[in-house]
Parts: sequence; structure tokens; C-alpha cells
Amino acid sequence: MTDHPTTVSVLAPARLHMGFVDLSGSLGRHFGSIGVALNEHGTRLSVRKAAQRSVIGASAQRAELCLTQLCQALKVSDQLAITIESAIPEHVGLGSGTQMAMAIGSALNAYYNLQLTVRDIAAVMDRGLRSGIGIGVFEQGGLIVDGGRGVNTVTPPVLVHLTIPKNWRFILVFDSRGQGLHGQQEIQAFKSLPPFPQQEAARLCYLLLMQALPAVAENNLHQFGDVITQLQRSVGEHFAPVQGGVFASGKVAKVMHWLHQQGAVAIGQTSWGPTGFCAVDGVDLAEKLVQEARTRFADFDKLSFSIASARNSGGEIRLI
Repeated sequence: MTDHPTTVSVLAPARLHMGFVDLSGSLGRHFGSIGVALNEHGTRLSVRKAAQRSVIGASAQRAELCLTQLCQALKVSDQLAITIESAIPEHVGLGSGTQMAMAIGSALNAYYNLQLTVRDIAAVMDRGLRSGIGIGVFEQGGLIVDGGRGVNTVTPPVLVHLTIPKNWRFILVFDSRGQGLHGQQEIQAFKSLPPFPQQEAARLCYLLLMQALPAVAENNLHQFGDVITQLQRSVGEHFAPVQGGVFASGKVAKVMHWLHQQGAVAIGQTSWGPTGFCAVDGVDLAEKLVQEARTRFADFDKLSFSIASARNSGGEIRLI
């Protein structure tokens, strides 16, 4: 008889998806993307044996679906109690779906001692069909660049993993009035978009490799931020016909424009939004700008702000 741990606890960190680098696929690989793991937002849950299946806490319905799919695929019992202590908000651009799948999959893997890798779990759950950032940040945190999808790709490979300087802070601007494109809407959006210019994809790849990544290694936030702003503007303009503009939320766009005027860099929208993000040097400046933004945009009642630091480690799995 196999011994199981009493409880398996998992933390799956949220991520900022900072954009795709090649939507053209002209060289045979589609997408490729850059993103950063976050400390202050994540999905935390625990799994233990139970007489009957139960799932309680935030995003319980999504967790139920993940549990069903995983238990059927892995051929293990679902007589488990899952308690979700916190969950990444759904469909706001922080990777909620991938991280919930990775959290439950990793918990089952540890509980049943299945000896699966993070990539094995992702493949079972069909994660990484476009971006590999969520998988990469669960594996190792920090800044991730993935290589997109080729003909034989199962999950997008991580090409670059860098440690983000400790002084960098990200300001997140949330708009609770809506959600980013997801599911069938997202699939149809990609189908309806025109081809991405090959020359622009080449320019973005060059900027990423020869400016943004060296800037991270040398703690040059402004140079890194300039590239991210250019990448976000380019990809945002490409997505504008299906999301209503460079930003999905007009109010978030106004705040991000103001933050840029105040000296913030890396201006963008994570994934399909509607969450906007930017970066500044140091927590003091981040707190100052957020306080000023809350006052200046007080009439934007559905907006909220958060300050996050980069997480330079991956998901946590603890056996109790």
C-alpha cells in the first residue's frame, strides 16, 4: 500500500506576459514570448485525502475542471479535498488558467508520487498552446523568453532565464469592468488577425536579444523598459482590431499614458488584459506613483492598483 503525504501545499506564481516576438511564423515557429514571474499574486492551494471529493475557495469551478481532467488522464482517484487559499483573478492577464492547472497537477504528482515533470503536467492539460511563459515561471521564476511553437513542439521551450534585479517594481492597473479575451474568443481573434509583418518581427527579436536581455543582466531598467514599450505598442496595434485598441481598457490606457509621463517604463498590457503594467526603479517611487494615481484617477471607480516585485524562483511544492 502506497503511503501518501497528509497534505500537499502548492504555490503557483502569477506572471506578466510582456508580449509575443513573432506572430508571423515566417521561419516556421509561431509566437515566442517574454514574461516575468510575480511575488505578490499567485494561486495557493492544498490537497489532502478525503472520503469524498471536495473543492472549496476562490476559482473553485475552474479547479474542479482541472481536477477532473487530471485525474482521468493520470488514472488516479479524485477522493481528495482541495482548499484554495488564494487564486489569481481569472481572465485579467496574469496566467490564472495555467497556474491553476500547474498547481493542481503538481499537487497530484506529489501526492501520488507520479514522477512527472512540469512539462508532462502542462502537456496533459494542453497548456502552452501559444505562450510558454506560464510554464517557465512555474519551473524557475524570473524573466523567461520562450521559443514559441514549431512543427513538433509539445510545450514551448525556455530559451532564456534571467534573474530580475531586486530593486525593480511593477505597477499593475486593474479594470474590474471586463475581462480579456479567452477561450473560443481568443482562438477566433487569432484567426481573424492579418499576418504580422516579417520585418517587424525581425526588429522585435533583434531589440529583445541585443537590448532588452543585456539590460536585465546589467540592471538597466530604462533600456529594458524602452524595448518592452516598443514591443507592446507594436503587438498592441496588431491586436487593436479585436480588443478595441492598443489597450483593452480605455481607462487603463489613460492611466498608463500618465504613468509614462511620470517616468515609468515598460508600458504595456499583460496578455489580453485588461490589466496594464509598467516598471519603475524602487518601491518608494512605485508607492508614490500609485498614491498619486489613485488621487488623480479617483473618478475611475472600477480601477485598482497593485505593486509587485519579480519572483526569481518558481512554484513551491511542500509535503506535510
